[in-house]
Amino acid sequence: MSPGMGIRTHGLVHIYHAEGHDVAALSGVDLDVRAGELMGLLGPSGSGKSTLMSLLAGVFRPSAGKIFVGAHEVSSAATKELDRLRATQVSLMLQGAGRNLLPYATPAANVRFAQRAARRTTKDLPAAEEVLSELGIADVADRPLASLTPGELQLVALAVALATRPGLVLADEPTSQLGHDARDLVLERLAWINRTHGTTVVLVTHDPHVAAFLPRTVTIRDGRIGGEGRSGEEYAVVTADGSLPLPGHVRDMLPPGTLVRFHPVDGHYELVPEHEEAIDE
Repeated sequence: MSPGMGIRTHGLVHIYHAEGHDVAALSGVDLDVRAGELMGLLGPSGSGKSTLMSLLAGVFRPSAGKIFVGAHEVSSAATKELDRLRATQVSLMLQGAGRNLLPYATPAANVRFAQRAARRTTKDLPAAEEVLSELGIADVADRPLASLTPGELQLVALAVALATRPGLVLADEPTSQLGHDARDLVLERLAWINRTHGTTVVLVTHDPHVAAFLPRTVTIRDGRIGGEGRSGEEYAVVTADGSLPLPGHVRDMLPPGTLVRFHPVDGHYELVPEHEEAIDE
C-alpha cells in the first residue's frame, strides 16, 4: 500500500489555444491537500475542475506554476517518471464508468490489467478478487460488464483505480450518473478506502449531497479558488495576492462598486457593506 500523498500547487496557470485565441482554464490556483485527506472540488461547468485533475495526474503540463504530489514535482517531471507515478501511486478516474474499463473483460480481468505495469516493479499488490471484495462486489468478479448495474459498474471502475493501492485517487464526477442508493454506496466505499488505507481522495462533484458528505470542499470559479467548505459552512479564501473572491450568493448581494469594511468578531471577521447589515464570513 502506498501512503497517502499530499498535493500542493502554487500559482497554477493553464491556457488553452482555441478558435484563434487563448483561454485561461486556470488562473493562479494555490491548493493544498493533506496526505490522507478526503475532499471535493466544486464549481460550475467550465470552471477548470477537470483541467486541474488532469494536471494533478500529470496528463499534461501547466502553462505556469508548480505542482507537487507527494515528493514528486509533477509540473517538471520527466515523462518516464510520470508514467511510473500513474502506474503505481496516482489513479485518475475519468467521468463515466465505461471510460475506465475494458468492455470485453470481466471485472477481475480489468483489475488485473490495471496492475500489469505496477507488477513489473517491486510493488506487492493484492489479488483482483481481494480488491473487488473490499468494495463489496466479489460476486460480480467473473460476470460480463454488460450484465452489471450502473452502480456495480462504477464500483468496478473504482476497483480498477484502487488496483495498485495508490496513494492518491483523483475521481472526476464518480457519482454523477447514479441513483441515490448507488451514489451513497460509492461514497461509503470511497470513505472506507480513505479511512482504512489512508488513501488521499480528491473528487469532482456538482451534487450538493456529495458535497455535504465530504469533510472539506474547495470551489473553483473562473479558474481560481473561489471558496472553501468545512462541515457544511462555506468560507471565502484569501489568495496569495490578498484578493478575496466572494461566494456566489454574496456576490449577488454586493454589486460591483459596493464599499465594504471588515470587523473582527469573536475570532472571525464580519464583512460590512456600506449602509447594509453585517454579513458573517
